[in-house]
Amino acid sequence: MFKSIVNYFSNDLAIDLGTANTLVYVKGKGIVLNEPSVVAVKNDIKKGKKILSVGKEAKEMVGRTPGNIEAIKPLKDGVIADFEVTERMLRYFIKKSKNKRSIFKPRIIIAVPHGITQVEKKAVKESAIDAGAREVYLVEEPMAAAIGSGLPVQDAVGSMVVDIGGGTTEVAVISLGGIVHSVSVRVGGDKMDQTIVNYIKKQYSILIGESTAESIKINYGRAYPPDDDEEETDHIFVKGIDLITGVPTSIEITPEEIRKALREPINVIIAAVKDALEKTPPELASDIVDNGIMLTGGGALLKGLDKLIHKETGLPVQVYEEALFAVVKGVGMILDNIDLLSEVTIE
Repeated sequence: MFKSIVNYFSNDLAIDLGTANTLVYVKGKGIVLNEPSVVAVKNDIKKGKKILSVGKEAKEMVGRTPGNIEAIKPLKDGVIADFEVTERMLRYFIKKSKNKRSIFKPRIIIAVPHGITQVEKKAVKESAIDAGAREVYLVEEPMAAAIGSGLPVQDAVGSMVVDIGGGTTEVAVISLGGIVHSVSVRVGGDKMDQTIVNYIKKQYSILIGESTAESIKINYGRAYPPDDDEEETDHIFVKGIDLITGVPTSIEITPEEIRKALREPINVIIAAVKDALEKTPPELASDIVDNGIMLTGGGALLKGLDKLIHKETGLPVQVYEEALFAVVKGVGMILDNIDLLSEVTIE
């Protein structure tokens, strides 16, 4: 009886704690928050780190801060790199998502990369507890992505999901409520941005910021050349700092150059998919031949990626229509289904 009262007056949450973005699902309400996993910190010699802003406001400061202010991404490659700042960021997002009637601390389910270490799991749990959670459960991201994208994870059928986040790409074959085989590579949207920065720096001696690189990727990036009926701009104007003169300047590059720059991280993702397929049991592999591969995560939205994976594997490839929300929808569905929670959470 008491437990049911606690559950009613608490504000249970499901969180996709991503390297690039954090999304929060509130039981009974759906997705209530989607903000960058960025924290602006002022470094004070006497008082230590002072949080200035979190999320969207903090991301706008990236590359624009004075010396004593730093825009920090506290998660790296899908795991916590800065414990203190992650805890402060979680506290902010939890408070922002809380129901006014809430008088008890919330239960929280958090999606984490498959195969993270016990130390990394402990860091996630402790950060959530310190941020105000009553209980913390962990679910592996590929399982959450598969559930959120509607794959039949509890059936005796092989399903393959490729979740491409900001810091990691998770490839998993799932059957009967468990991950049969998975491959995790620390390559995702952030690595794509960095390769664009590196390419322009190497080819043109121009330094651009992460936000500029991300914008180029989103607007002009492709993994596969466009079809004849698809339009593509001839030139892309890029602004940055000339590393020889130190003066702000602009240059023109082509979409083909962006494809060339993105080739390296994309090849790592394709190699991970092929590795997972090679190690999949034959019975489940035959299911994947019939049902294909599901792409989720922000990186799945890179134009032509589904076509390139199809070309490389010969299998049907589908991009989930709400690719950015697959993981948080999955942990939200787990939060709403107590029986499913007991089956898919990890220690």
